[in-house]
Amino acid sequence: MGTSVEPASDRVRLRRGANRAEYDREAILRILDAGLVAHVGVATPDGPIVLPMAYGRTDEWLYLHGSVANALLRAAVGNDVCVTVTLVDGIVVGRCPFHNSMNYRGVVIRGVARRVEDPDEHRLALRLISDHVVPTWDTAREPTPTEIRKTMVVAVPLVEMSAKVRQGDPVDEPEDLDGPHWAGHVPIRSEWCEPVPSADLRDGIPVPGAIAALAGRRL
Repeated sequence: MGTSVEPASDRVRLRRGANRAEYDREAILRILDAGLVAHVGVATPDGPIVLPMAYGRTDEWLYLHGSVANALLRAAVGNDVCVTVTLVDGIVVGRCPFHNSMNYRGVVIRGVARRVEDPDEHRLALRLISDHVVPTWDTAREPTPTEIRKTMVVAVPLVEMSAKVRQGDPVDEPEDLDGPHWAGHVPIRSEWCEPVPSADLRDGIPVPGAIAALAGRRL
């Protein structure tokens, strides 16, 4: 792939596979919008830890949330964190297993996390996270003030970030190209299926339009 845009810092510059680097901001944000789960890495007093988390974003901030007792989020505040989002688009089969790989889109974000204290930003962040996963904030029961208070939000600046994208066929050794071994790739397609109502759902409650619209959509 490659890009003529320079990374925001050397910390997010790709060195191995630099030809697959993507530093264009809009391209990176598109990958974030397509993903669902971020893996968040933090150095805690008990050692480093990485956990999967839902996320949402504005143009400037990536938001993460959890219980106010969440040890990872509490350790993240005021400290450097690393957030990754990865979409696997297929497996790549080489003529030799050494050249097996995956097709993927991945983003790395690094920065100092801050706790969101402003009530308006806190509520907006929760809405963005919720609607990024499943857009029901406007059609579900509104969270109570107690539920809001029980939820901690941290924000990571969308400044130091880069993407790496791999597409297409394996890169085999020239001497293997005329050999008898199969090579190619197997696409993986992730898509939403038809909504399944809860077993205890009362009769007559329709599927919200935003949920129904997910069916058939692909990552």
